[in-house]
Parts: sequence; structure tokens; C-alpha cells
Amino acid sequence: MTDRERIGRRIKEIRIKKGMSQFKLAELIGLRQQHIARIESGLYSTGIDILSKIADALGCKIDLIE
Repeated sequence: MTDRERIGRRIKEIRIKKGMSQFKLAELIGLRQQHIARIESGLYSTGIDILSKIADALGCKIDLIE
């Protein structure tokens, strides 16, 4: 599994745990639902700015672990 796929799966896991749809997440950060779907499936590599917006919308923070 690539980092892109792992991060996408984690975003999906947190989003579902919070009871949020892809459409609602997309709406909160100004993207289309299809874009969220591609990120979650690991088909799209997102930049730090979008990743930060996703984290904020999900009530999370981005941490780097050694």
C-alpha cells in the first residue's frame, strides 16, 4: 500500500466515524465530491493545503511521526 492509499483510507475512516458524507466534506472545503472520492481511493495525490483543509473539516490535525 502506498502512502497516498494509506492517507486516503485514513481520511475515509475518520470521515465515516464522524458520520460525514463525501459530499458534505467536499462542500466544507470547496471541492467536488468526486475529488474526495479519488483522494480516499488513493487515485489522487493531494497537496498539503488541501490535506490541511480536510483535516480541519474533520476536526483533526496533520502530524508527522518519526
